Amino acid sequence: MTIRIPAVIIMIALTLCWTALPAVAADEVELKFKLPEPFFGGTPLDYWEENLEPPTFKDRDPFMAPQGTKIISLGKPVTSSFKEPLHGELKQITDGDKDYSRSSLVELGDGVQWVQIDLEKEYKIYAILVWHFHEGKRVYFDIVGKVSNDPEFKKDVTVVYNNDHDNSAGLGVGKDKEYIEDEKGRLIDCKGVQGRYVRFYSNQNTANDLNHYVEIEVWGMPVK
Repeated sequence: MTIRIPAVIIMIALTLCWTALPAVAADEVELKFKLPEPFFGGTPLDYWEENLEPPTFKDRDPFMAPQGTKIISLGKPVTSSFKEPLHGELKQITDGDKDYSRSSLVELGDGVQWVQIDLEKEYKIYAILVWHFHEGKRVYFDIVGKVSNDPEFKKDVTVVYNNDHDNSAGLGVGKDKEYIEDEKGRLIDCKGVQGRYVRFYSNQNTANDLNHYVEIEVWGMPVK
């Protein structure tokens, strides 16, 4: 027996499906992130915290941004609270090399340390990708990302990420999650915040007392 569904019910169902889809502006495009090769192996991570994000093996959802958004950090100057890295050079943080090998790694001292990128002019920033270390599983603590037009970060500062849930870095309590490092990096939606300088703090990790960076990749477009 054939069951006929009234046309009005079909139209209502389709309308509900369409309204459930995320809205995408007509001028938005998917950003194509180039990820490094994953690392297989290493010592299992022996760490758990209520604020730790559960690991996921799914591909990241597409990230949409206005057409014309591109990498704006490549080759830009980098400074740090730790003037002379223990390993590597600060310029490697914006050189486009995201590999997990030690030759791609910049190692800073212990305690709360920061690195800062000078984009050399003001941009609208839509996304930031951060890789601390992904040769094995580890968690970095008190990651705080800020954007400003002030190189001293004393005024007009926007916090784009903060997973310091207990204010142990003294930069304020954050609501973002701790996460396990991997080849995907940490993708931060910056929602078009405007600024010239990007600064990231961290405060040691589950493997040792040091701070590390492989790459910070900033995506945006010039402010007109």
